[in-house]
Amino acid sequence: MSASGMGQDQGQRLHTPSSPARERITPRIPAGFNGRWTRRQWAHASLFATLGALVAAIVPGFDSAMQTPGRPQTTSMSLALPQLSLGNRGPSTDHWQSVRLKPGQTLSGVFSELGIPYSQLERVMQHPKIKPVLRRLRPGTELAFNLPADGSVRAMTITLDDQPMELEFAADALREKSVPQEVTTRTVVLSGNVGKSLFASARKVGLGHRQLAQLTDEMFKYDIDFDSDLDEDDRFSVVVDRTWKNGQLAETGPVLAATFTVDGKLKSAFRHVRAGKPEYFTPDGRSLRRPFIRMPIPYARLSSGFGARRHPVLGRMRMHKGVDYAAGTGTPIMAAGDARVQFVGWKGGYGRAVILDHGRGHTTLYGHMSAFAKIRPGQRIAQGTVIGRVGSTGLATGPHLHYEFRVNGVHRNPLSMTMPPPEPLRGAALVAFKNETRRALDKIREVENVIYYPGEDSRVAKAEPAKKPARKG
Repeated sequence: MSASGMGQDQGQRLHTPSSPARERITPRIPAGFNGRWTRRQWAHASLFATLGALVAAIVPGFDSAMQTPGRPQTTSMSLALPQLSLGNRGPSTDHWQSVRLKPGQTLSGVFSELGIPYSQLERVMQHPKIKPVLRRLRPGTELAFNLPADGSVRAMTITLDDQPMELEFAADALREKSVPQEVTTRTVVLSGNVGKSLFASARKVGLGHRQLAQLTDEMFKYDIDFDSDLDEDDRFSVVVDRTWKNGQLAETGPVLAATFTVDGKLKSAFRHVRAGKPEYFTPDGRSLRRPFIRMPIPYARLSSGFGARRHPVLGRMRMHKGVDYAAGTGTPIMAAGDARVQFVGWKGGYGRAVILDHGRGHTTLYGHMSAFAKIRPGQRIAQGTVIGRVGSTGLATGPHLHYEFRVNGVHRNPLSMTMPPPEPLRGAALVAFKNETRRALDKIREVENVIYYPGEDSRVAKAEPAKKPARKG
């Protein structure tokens, strides 16, 4: 074999695929490499260098993050904390849900909406104290249920007449639980201008119908004509006791003292208990109570006076021994004074009638009633007590009250009768009364000075109340 043939044969063996070992140790240098990198090679080198630098910076951070941190410095402080009750711990804490009954809603419906089992409703409905209460449930009645997270019912409360009642659902029975209430009573002064309507102004300052009736019918009935005497800028002040339960106003008591300032003149009246009965007095101790009410029926008109007249039913002249007040059927009739009930029943032409004995030979008769109140012969009743209702029984052409006044059996005109006033307060009772009235007046003046005379001119205004122009007509 020639030398040239050997060289050719060796070259072929070097490049045959059957010689991998020689391929690994034999470097493959690109053709045309002259010892200098191209632009692409420099770019690749720069990229690899940047990645290497990033790895060198990140890896130590991971290494420190994996190490156990050292204990930080802490500072201890001792604090006094309130002791927690055991009942407020754990997952079974109280959870109250309140419900206010809507029109048409029943207790059964409330239990169903809250998911309370019907068996619990049966226990409530059979409870001896709750059973009568259920008949009085009305729209607006407040209910509350203690529904813990475990889906059971723990307790419920019913608020009726501002009095809550709580029941606990024990395993063996339904138990009552007292509900503590925060009750606060304060004596306050309510004051305002008469404005266009005394009724509206009284309601605006917080007085109800009961207190307004005491002002107009018991305290100032004979001193103030409420239809014509009052102007818009006249003012009134009333002292009452107000009671709050759990922060909510629950009750306003009777008027303890009141003043009206009319044309710059002060008129006042005060409540005082004498012989166990409350009365209203003037500042000097004279009773404002009258022995008899001249008109024992509200919202009525005088339809027939006392004296001879032609009888509307019999058609002939006949002595009319009383007075008639026309009013709608069912209008309440009041006792003209303190009395003992002498007669209740049917009395000839008077129809359904009541006779009251006021003592010292004085009696009153009330005829043509449609119905009687719950009174009986021998019963003692107070002035103003409702004894019956207006009707047209007996000899009557329409609904009205026939009212008679007799002294020792002799008929008198009720409209012209003059009766001696009640005895005034005397001695120690008068001294105690004046001490009470002085404190009440001081409180009223204090409030009025703040409301009506603010600023530096209050002392002048107090000493010299502004005079109003004279009324026209």
